[in-house]
Amino acid sequence: MKTIVLLGLVWMLVFVGCTGTSNDEEKPLPMKVAEAYGFDQMDQVESIHYTWNVRVDSVTVRSRSWEWGVSSQTVRYSDPDTAVTYSLSEKDNFPEDIDGRFVNDKYWLLFPFQLAWDTGYEFEVIADQTAPISGDNATKLTIVYDDTEGYTPGDAYDLYLSGDHMINEWVFRRGNGENGRAMTWENVQNFGGIKIAMDHRDENGNRVLWFSDVEVVEK
Repeated sequence: MKTIVLLGLVWMLVFVGCTGTSNDEEKPLPMKVAEAYGFDQMDQVESIHYTWNVRVDSVTVRSRSWEWGVSSQTVRYSDPDTAVTYSLSEKDNFPEDIDGRFVNDKYWLLFPFQLAWDTGYEFEVIADQTAPISGDNATKLTIVYDDTEGYTPGDAYDLYLSGDHMINEWVFRRGNGENGRAMTWENVQNFGGIKIAMDHRDENGNRVLWFSDVEVVEK
């Protein structure tokens, strides 16, 4: 996963079909995806609370709980053994192991918004692609981060989008490698205009990663 980077953005877009003239049509597809999930509502958010859960094996589930103070730029982390609070504005005092988990879990929670927040990536759009799990026809949006910043630089994401710019499936490819694991984006719930995919399933329909105890607190 990537952290927010401040390098100049290099846009690489394969245009498909006719080019529109309205302001909405002129927006790059990553911004359209962010807005489809309610990015315009983020300036009304005070904090976001959530628990990230992942199935390790048939009997083991690992969980991590977060309180992200969007306005205060603070993070509170807790698991069965640890509780840590730190400020995102005090980088010299970052607990890097905890912050790496925060970045990872926030990407799963709000990846569409990272497309608006992040700048150090290139993207490519190809129409009429086959989604790897459902086999449905989709627009494929590939995001490739630069290889200089963040905890895992150079990562790539293949997003398979519906006609309304929502993510149906994605493939995360570490280091922009050739292969990755396909996961669904489903059970989308609306939290005051912020849309979050609560469940992510593999090609066999197994719920591998999911969110619980989600609360979006408005200002």
